[in-house]
Amino acid sequence: MRVIVTENYDEMSKIVAEMVLTTVQANPRATLGLATGSTPIGCYKLLKEFCRDKKMSFAKVSAVNLDEYVGLDKDDVQSYAYFMRRHLFDDVDIDGDNTFIPNGTAASLADECERYANLLQSYRRDLQILGLGGNGHIGFNEPNTPFDSVTHVVDLTPNTIADNSRLFGDVSEVPTRAITMGISEIMKAKKVVVLASGSGKARAVYNMIRGEITAACPASVLQRHPDCTAVLDKSAAALLN
Repeated sequence: MRVIVTENYDEMSKIVAEMVLTTVQANPRATLGLATGSTPIGCYKLLKEFCRDKKMSFAKVSAVNLDEYVGLDKDDVQSYAYFMRRHLFDDVDIDGDNTFIPNGTAASLADECERYANLLQSYRRDLQILGLGGNGHIGFNEPNTPFDSVTHVVDLTPNTIADNSRLFGDVSEVPTRAITMGISEIMKAKKVVVLASGSGKARAVYNMIRGEITAACPASVLQRHPDCTAVLDKSAAALLN
């Protein structure tokens, strides 16, 4: 795993945005795997600027998201579908028909997981962006998720619910389940970049990069990926020194 330590969040965001820029410039029909949460927002802001300034175009790009909360409609302001429109899709020239996010309100969650797993087989990501949970999760694959998992419904841990409550009015409003891309599907991306910022991620970063490869820290499996880069700010990288 390649490791890049940056001075701060802004530098981290710039490096990852430039990785996306390079990927799309090399292949205008690239498939991007996208993440939600606060960590990639800075990257997405720069991508909107690149598009505005005609440095890149999303016109032929496909985007596949990692996950979605169960029970939230795509127009719910807390849904990841809404998040992606607000922070990226509405301000770039991407075709909405080429953006894919699990349906958290599907009548049959089992059927939705199967549908999304089949879709992923047709859309191998040229670059997969990942955030890192404080407990080492990637996507919503919580500790002890099997490495061979495919798209599935997950019960979110109290730690994850607490972490995500900052985006809600109260912790009681945070959904307790989500649909997530499985670990084996994440690992099929051609290139992976995982972002981590802040001292609260330092232990998870250490376990991901220096720890043993174990389902107790799902992100540790990225040590096996042939082209994975961790882009960290100083605080997140503190325990690596």
